[in-house]
Amino acid sequence: MKRVIAVYDVDPFYADRFAKVANQKETVPFTIIAFTSIERLKRYMEENPVEILLVDVGARELVKDCPARQILTLSDGELLPVEKGQTSIYKYQSAEGILREVMACYAAVPEAETSATGTPARLIGVYSPVNRCLKTSFCLALGQIMSRDHKVLYLNLEDCSALAKLMPESFKGNLSDALYYYRQGNYNWVKLATMVYTWGGLDYIAPARYPEDLANVTAETVTGFLSCLSREGVYDAVIADIGQFGRLAAEILDGCQTVYMPIKEDVISAAKIEIFEEYLEDSGRQSLKKRIQKLKLPYHSNFSRREDYLEQLIWGELGDYVRRLLRGPVNEQNPE
Repeated sequence: MKRVIAVYDVDPFYADRFAKVANQKETVPFTIIAFTSIERLKRYMEENPVEILLVDVGARELVKDCPARQILTLSDGELLPVEKGQTSIYKYQSAEGILREVMACYAAVPEAETSATGTPARLIGVYSPVNRCLKTSFCLALGQIMSRDHKVLYLNLEDCSALAKLMPESFKGNLSDALYYYRQGNYNWVKLATMVYTWGGLDYIAPARYPEDLANVTAETVTGFLSCLSREGVYDAVIADIGQFGRLAAEILDGCQTVYMPIKEDVISAAKIEIFEEYLEDSGRQSLKKRIQKLKLPYHSNFSRREDYLEQLIWGELGDYVRRLLRGPVNEQNPE
């Protein structure tokens, strides 16, 4: 059973709207329940445990003795005095923004439940030794299309990712933070939720802040982090867009159930692929070599504005290609 976030606001329509939107976020392991009166809220809490209580600033004195694990105040922007057990969250922002702040506050509670349970996620690795092969465009189209039927998380592991410029968000947390928490042994699904953003139906973590943040990251660290994401069971699939980790990429890909490799057919690109495959043979990763699905992606030349690029991916040739791929194997080099 999911844990409960109770919401009370002097405006009953606000609480109801927030609960409806927030409950659509299936990756948030809470059930959000809106209450229209303090009396109903207190009666509910007498018989049911509540992890988090979100309450309007005008009613916070009425609930200070309620047995919620954590009480957070919904503020309209007015500066509030800091009181024990009561943290202020600006109420007139997106539901996603509120949930991220709620998760950040909840993660700071020592006794908070920070483990999630569920079916492990399928790990999908996308890598190519070839540059300019539409790898990231493919990942974004794949994730967006898959997210219509499944809960999908996208991670960009490139040291200079374009994602931060393509998404209309101001990121408060990113992959650098997630990997830091993991290396320190402080990773859990609650901290993860504070760094997750959404584009359409696809969840993603913003890419690393600086190239240096990935320069010293080992393949073992990345593999362990991806395994943690999978074991949490919050998502059905995790797509790892793997950058130029050199030959360490093979170790990361080895932990993925599905591996896609966009390719090109020019002489230089073909030589790079041969070198990578020889490395897989020499390092005893023949099984990984057999699992790689090579994809010759359709190039697109009619995209113009950056603002529309992500949407055009889904409805252009690449989107059609991904839909066909998901219906069955599309592998020009390794037909099944």
